[in-house]
Amino acid sequence: MSSVASTKAIPAAGTTPGTVQGPPQRRRIALVPTFALLLGALYCLLPVAWVVVASTKSGRELFSTFTFLPGTGFADNLKDLSAYRDGVYWKWMGNSALYAGLGALLSTAVSAVSGYALAIYRFRGRESVFNILLAGVLMPPVILAVPQYLLLAKVDLTDSYASVLLPLILSPYGVYLARIYAAAAVPTDVVEAGRMDNASEWRIFTRIALPMMIPGLVTVFLFQFVAIWNNFMLPYIMLSDDEKFPITLGLFTLLEQGANTPALYTLVITGALLAVVPLIALFLVIQRFWSLDLLSGAVKS
Repeated sequence: MSSVASTKAIPAAGTTPGTVQGPPQRRRIALVPTFALLLGALYCLLPVAWVVVASTKSGRELFSTFTFLPGTGFADNLKDLSAYRDGVYWKWMGNSALYAGLGALLSTAVSAVSGYALAIYRFRGRESVFNILLAGVLMPPVILAVPQYLLLAKVDLTDSYASVLLPLILSPYGVYLARIYAAAAVPTDVVEAGRMDNASEWRIFTRIALPMMIPGLVTVFLFQFVAIWNNFMLPYIMLSDDEKFPITLGLFTLLEQGANTPALYTLVITGALLAVVPLIALFLVIQRFWSLDLLSGAVKS
């Protein structure tokens, strides 16, 4: 016993008592991904910070100096933006809310039904349908915009709210997510138990499967809302009446006019800042919903 204790007390060659080998080196290695993440965050947040600061500057302050110090013109910029063409900016915001809110809701509903059917039912051609959907995920939306315009032009639906909403209802990526989540969250035993109780397929879906799929469908809704809110190419092709423009297309027209009227640049920057606020608010609300849903699931289990 004494020899063992004395052996443990003797430090290894080249070391001093009380030092530990290994952890400092591991900590230095761990700093590399942390530094890379900080650089990525800085790269993403720096333009946002510039928009926040630039929206507070008047036209003279914006073009005279380039600093990250706040200016004194935010209130005037907001008033001028609201007064521009009798408040057409808020019309554009309302249009974006309509396109994104209703489009994301309808797309989530279609994705829920389609994903559940592809995950639960066994039928001929199911995998072929799913592979076609995967091909749709890889297809850039820009490629589909012109064919969609030609199809809607045949039925005289261009330059209307429906011309922007209809192509957005079916989302291949949303169906893909709903299918993967339904396969993982809805046990087949529960579905079979509902059938044994003589419940209809629609009742099984709405009363049993749909509540289990809510967290995944919330994700689908968020992705679709953000994608539709930021959509530019489809409204640009479909719409000609600027009263129906979403916020992205409206700010683009303001930016084009700013080449001849530099004073409009401050309105574009202020409008871009306000256009981000609904997305941030939606993310915060849905993040809270995710936390509550995970907590309730843990309590139920």
